[in-house]
Amino acid sequence: MLSNEPAKMLFGRFAMLGLAIVLVAFHLGLIFSGLVPNLVSRPIHLALALPWIFLFAEGGFMKKTSGAIICAAGVAACLWVAINQKALSDQYGFLEGDFQILIAIVLLVTVLEAARRAIGWPLPIVAALALLYGLWGQYIPGEFGHSGTPIASFLGTLTIAEGGIWGSLTGVSVNVVAIFVIFGAVLNAGEAGQGFMNLAAVAAGRLKGGAAKVSVLSSALFGSISGSASANVASTGTITLPAMTRLGYPKRLAAAVEAVASSGGQIMPPLMGAGAFVMVELTRVPYTQIMMAALLPALLYFFAVWVGINAYARKIDLAGLAAEERPNLRRVAITSTFFMVPFLVLLYGMFIARYTPQYAACMAIIAGFMLLFFNAGGTFDLTQILTRLEKAALNAARQVSIIASIIVCASIIIGVLAITGLGVKITSLILSGSEGMLWPSLLLTAIACLFLGMEVPTTAAYVICVSVAGPALIQQGLDPLQAHLFVFWFALISTITPPVCGAVFIAAGMIGENWLKVALTAMALGIGLYIIPLAMIANPAVIQLSSTPLVALATAVKIGLGLGLISYGVIGFERPMLKLLAIAAGSGVVFISLGFSGAAT
Repeated sequence: MLSNEPAKMLFGRFAMLGLAIVLVAFHLGLIFSGLVPNLVSRPIHLALALPWIFLFAEGGFMKKTSGAIICAAGVAACLWVAINQKALSDQYGFLEGDFQILIAIVLLVTVLEAARRAIGWPLPIVAALALLYGLWGQYIPGEFGHSGTPIASFLGTLTIAEGGIWGSLTGVSVNVVAIFVIFGAVLNAGEAGQGFMNLAAVAAGRLKGGAAKVSVLSSALFGSISGSASANVASTGTITLPAMTRLGYPKRLAAAVEAVASSGGQIMPPLMGAGAFVMVELTRVPYTQIMMAALLPALLYFFAVWVGINAYARKIDLAGLAAEERPNLRRVAITSTFFMVPFLVLLYGMFIARYTPQYAACMAIIAGFMLLFFNAGGTFDLTQILTRLEKAALNAARQVSIIASIIVCASIIIGVLAITGLGVKITSLILSGSEGMLWPSLLLTAIACLFLGMEVPTTAAYVICVSVAGPALIQQGLDPLQAHLFVFWFALISTITPPVCGAVFIAAGMIGENWLKVALTAMALGIGLYIIPLAMIANPAVIQLSSTPLVALATAVKIGLGLGLISYGVIGFERPMLKLLAIAAGSGVVFISLGFSGAAT
């Protein structure tokens, strides 16, 4: 028995690698293969993702056995839809016979369980409640009931048409998100991450509070391709947290800096935790415009964190990195090449050649792939190259699969909202509850985003909140992109806000500090996360960089001045009166503007 273990492990490793290569090749192939029917590409996307959720995960015998059964059934159902897509397209979302009803049930159960295993209970519970509402909501009295939909039509719309789990959000996951996730995985497999760290260290390492500022810069750079606060903490934190503690930084501050800086990765273009690509689908605004709109607010967020670190450095003697810990310029130049070349290819493809974002990302992936064959030392190491290629494929497959499980599960909720009209009813409730006024609506939306984001990943929380609250905000005069960015930012604040703050939990665990102390410090450092979404409403020009760049930059400077006063007031001043004066003055600068009166009306 023991002698078979190495062979089993080797077989499992090759199976994972083979499936990962198939998944990557499939998604890249879609970009170059022309039009593929949605009821083919989207089911195959899910079929390729399911093994990474059910088979290639830790667990005991029962979990693996049940996972294998559910995975086999789910993959078979997905492939059945793909094979029969021509016939199914003629049914217009109406199931025919008991077998098709069984297929629909298998698909929905598989999607719910995949999301549960990938990210926990909250999102699948919300999706399951949505399904129950769709099936039996006609028995609810009053305006929140619905007229009822035949089971064959309700389940069919969700599973064999493009109105549910194969809807437009899943299309975003297939055609765009997967490509950029592969791009990030290829960069992370090589020396791009070290290039980020080296560039940050040479740029900020010598400054007062330099180790914390290195964390901010490196997390901003790394987060732009990882798009996950937790992944960002786990990656950059292994380097920045020991550096800060070695220099005598309080543990609560070191962990808070890492959590706050890493959370900014989800608002930093180009990836934005997949949110930018979902926003493209929901707003029909071009990706490049969304990226430009998100850029200045993201930079303002990191500026506010920078000011907060300076305030702490004034109160506590926060040393910079020692000269021997900072890389020399030659090493910075060499390692920076590993991320600069793919980024320049990406930007060239999108802004100069005018390719689609996913086609430009494919070009950048090819450039990053070629760089995996080189290292900063200038040596040829075949083992290193093979390890990097394996790491890139496996990480890409895992991340694509997790995002797929989230988006497909969220698509159930969106489908039910559309079928039953519940979304319109909730929009009406928000409008009536706020008495038609914008700022009360914003407050209600922000509270909903905060609570939903505590239990649901940022992208899913954003999709659900914007589906019900977005129309209400737009009806009250907000530009659609403005409303979507507002909701997206507030869906993110739970990463550092108790009681459920994922980035804080991870950073506190890595450094061995009480998580609540870390969370309170993180909220002070990350105060921009709470203010900037409101500033975007009061000053809409700040998100109009692509159309009015000079006005946008001037508005950003004004908001930055106010944010700096607020951040320094919260952290830097000890006397209550000085705190209040700084916060009041900063708030006035941020919110009193011509844009305020226009937005408020």
